[in-house]
Amino acid sequence: MPSESTDEPTDEEVVRTAAEAAEGVVFAHYDQSAVTDLDVTVTFEEGVLDVDVYLNAPDDPDPDVVAREAAETAGEAVDELFAA
Repeated sequence: MPSESTDEPTDEEVVRTAAEAAEGVVFAHYDQSAVTDLDVTVTFEEGVLDVDVYLNAPDDPDPDVVAREAAETAGEAVDELFAA
């Protein structure tokens, strides 16, 4: 066992949590087959989370609104990860 123990999530856990949350929002609004292109880019460096969601999907609902919601939800999921 290491002498120092931390309950902080690893960078990989943070990135995975954010990406899964963002994708979950997108696919809650659209069938997977309706999404032409989805790119979720997540970086977590020195405690700073950056989430970028590019979405090409049908106009109803507005893909820009869904992409924004996905990025916000990713941030909230990471906040919950650190609060746990």
